[in-house]
Amino acid sequence: MVDASRPLDALNESRNKRVVVELKNGKQLIGNLKAFDIHINIVLDNAEERENGELKRKLGQVFIRGDTIIIISPQA
Repeated sequence: MVDASRPLDALNESRNKRVVVELKNGKQLIGNLKAFDIHINIVLDNAEERENGELKRKLGQVFIRGDTIIIISPQA
């Protein structure tokens, strides 16, 4: 179990796993979490953009600024 008082540890548990990232603009990206920093800027590999649950486009490797992210969740 990850200590909830250390959010970067929780994020580190998801490294190299599929995550769902919801952005402030309403877009949803799904991909393998490769890297992140203390600002929660993240790099996803094999990323896809989804809208209303449907694949909109494949993006490959992407960098996402932390200040645009609302939620990062492990994909079930």
